[in-house]
Amino acid sequence: MVEGRVAWLHVAPIKALAIESREHVYIGPLGVEGDRRFCIVESDTNKMINGKRVAAFVAIRPELAGESLTLKMPNGTSVRSAIALGDPLTITIFDRPCEARVVDGPFSAALSAIAGRAVRLVRLEKEGEGVDRSDDGGAATMLSEASLEAIAAAGGAKGAVDPRRFRMLVGVSGVPAHAEDDWIGEPIQVGEAVLVPKGNVGRCAVTTVDPRSGVSDFDTLAALAKYRGEKVSTERLPFGVWARVARPGNVAVGDLVRPL
Repeated sequence: MVEGRVAWLHVAPIKALAIESREHVYIGPLGVEGDRRFCIVESDTNKMINGKRVAAFVAIRPELAGESLTLKMPNGTSVRSAIALGDPLTITIFDRPCEARVVDGPFSAALSAIAGRAVRLVRLEKEGEGVDRSDDGGAATMLSEASLEAIAAAGGAKGAVDPRRFRMLVGVSGVPAHAEDDWIGEPIQVGEAVLVPKGNVGRCAVTTVDPRSGVSDFDTLAALAKYRGEKVSTERLPFGVWARVARPGNVAVGDLVRPL
């Protein structure tokens, strides 16, 4: 039996913006509370806009402290205000309608300046709805450190590939590259939680972007096409897996990861 350890825990308080590292989380039936609870939408269509459309978003670091939000911009400036919820609206996330509320204050203007178009920051009304594949029960994602080493080798990266490019909740050390593929359909203990991977996570252009600078600097898609393009998978250019939560529980960096 291949056993590993939790290498990292990454959440995104605001979809498309910078990843936040945690030492421990509680993975509930809908995922980690607050993960992707906020998102950014185009003002004219109310459709979600992400880092694939505005690469610079991934370098904006949000900090939530109670009912206060700070956005730390790549140029060193910050925008801070209390979270005040305004009008309700229906937004669209990947063709899926979701109910949300506009976040009043300075945030939308600051994000619009980065995007070069009118956008709005909104908060989803329900926990878990901002997580990709939530309509299929997806609440968590997993990726091994060895998979990062494999894509680095395939793409000729000059150094280690930052896992934040891939925006995965649970990183796993101590297992072979792409061991997570073999876990699809099987219950996997992760700390106190039990996750059941249900499919691969197909990749898009946002993973080519350096999460620190917001600049595209490593062709992850070409690397995946080179050594993973022929793999039979549930999504094209697979890298990591998404999972449902069979048993909620606390998870900390260093916890055991093993098939049951």
